[in-house]
Amino acid sequence: MDTKFIFLTGGVVSSVGKGVTAAAIGRLLKERGFKLAIQKLDPYINVDPGTMSPYQHGEVFVLDDGAETDLDLGHYERFVDISLNRLCNVTTGQVYAEVISKERRGDYLGGTIQVIPHITNEIKNRIHQAARSTGAEILLVEVGGTVGDIEGLPFLEALRQMRGEAGAGNSLYIHVTWLPHIGATGELKTKPTQHSVRELRSIGISPDVIIARSDYPIEQELCDKIALFCDVEPRAVVPMVTADFLYEIPLLLEEAGVGEYLLERLGLQARTRPNWKPWQKMVAEIRKPRPPVQIALVGKYVELHDAYMSVREALRHAALAIGVEENITWIHSTDLEKSRDLEALAQADGILVPGGFGERGIEGKIVAARYARENRIPYLGLCLGMQLMVVEFARAVLGDEEANSTEFDPATPHPVIDLMPDQRQLTDMGGTMRLGLYPCRLQPGSIAARAYGCEEVQERHRHRFEFKNAYRKVLEDAGMRFSGLSPDGRLVEIAELADHPFMLGTQFHPEFLSRPTRPHPLFVAFMQAARERADSR
Repeated sequence: MDTKFIFLTGGVVSSVGKGVTAAAIGRLLKERGFKLAIQKLDPYINVDPGTMSPYQHGEVFVLDDGAETDLDLGHYERFVDISLNRLCNVTTGQVYAEVISKERRGDYLGGTIQVIPHITNEIKNRIHQAARSTGAEILLVEVGGTVGDIEGLPFLEALRQMRGEAGAGNSLYIHVTWLPHIGATGELKTKPTQHSVRELRSIGISPDVIIARSDYPIEQELCDKIALFCDVEPRAVVPMVTADFLYEIPLLLEEAGVGEYLLERLGLQARTRPNWKPWQKMVAEIRKPRPPVQIALVGKYVELHDAYMSVREALRHAALAIGVEENITWIHSTDLEKSRDLEALAQADGILVPGGFGERGIEGKIVAARYARENRIPYLGLCLGMQLMVVEFARAVLGDEEANSTEFDPATPHPVIDLMPDQRQLTDMGGTMRLGLYPCRLQPGSIAARAYGCEEVQERHRHRFEFKNAYRKVLEDAGMRFSGLSPDGRLVEIAELADHPFMLGTQFHPEFLSRPTRPHPLFVAFMQAARERADSR
């Protein structure tokens, strides 16, 4: 069948929940037997989020093919349990770079390059490429930002053109909006939504569905008012009160009849009956009181929890799987550097050190690794967290506090972590790391092999530096086991300590492959070790 398109826009304010809404709708459609993909159109001029500050953008989510993408693609993959590709995240920077490249080659035969049709054509081309490359029968397309943002206008114009080009019944527009609450009168106001829809219609897009977000209950009377003033069917106005848990949202949309309404408007019939039992069971587990396990997350960007979105969700998935509640204490690594106040680490049942870049806060992460090793607290290090676990162990083994990574001390006498050889001549920072899915062979009998239950795995990477093999034997002799290697044995992918309840670091990012109903094995093993420590205390 021809691909059907569902376009999601946002109104009134940003961060209204379009990404989670798109992901939840994707789950509704997958439950009905359709193959789908989800694409994010980001209006910023950066080519991708790979070189953007986590404080501004949150985490960079890496796909199988190595694309560095918006964190919303993490929501898409987790909710729908699919793997997306680089064509599923489009930025203004990518679009303009491609159009300018074509102009320089002479592809436009000397014509004047304009936003319409050249930029909009490139946007539409990337939408169709995403549909073809994923084989999607239904492609959901989310536009970042808010209607009225000047940088988003070319994307909205492209979406307007898509309705005519896709053909009758092959496209549908969803507008996610916010109902502000006036504390003085205790009212929810629909006027900003009306203005937002008017702005959208002035561009030429009339929404087919309006999802009205609020922190307060929304009466049917308000939904009817929105339907009347925004010219949509009353049943196409979906009240969506802020949920206690993200993973409730597909169930709430199902209860509101959104799945059946979308299929009706697209002229489709469900192929399978939705089976929500696993999802309902998961949400029921979330609601149950569970014994707490204290996890200290030692990071550089902890002021913005979204910088560790996938890590946080992977911990939650693992905690649910073993019947505990993850209580995360967010510790800024620079605080450990300055004060060496170890009380928060002492209270932890497990210590997790995630990835990051740059010298700031590095010694604080090393403090966390040392404390975990000396006090036998379960430790999970991810990418940089693995590298600093190695640095800390090397300092103890070699008796030299100058052992380091050349990322932070190019003149270190013991560069136990060093720049990968194929990274040495690179000058561009964006998209040039070791990125995407690579195989890892596991050492039989290791903690990693027991956790995975297999001999070889595929995991997603994002790094420039690696373990320096010249130090492999001396650290092995001291008790470090390199339990995961590239198939040719050249690259260390997993390091663990033999004489420790659970101290393991991965060069890759396992958090990117964790799913709500299919938690990542290493997070489950880490959480189980943390639970055992909590029980023993």
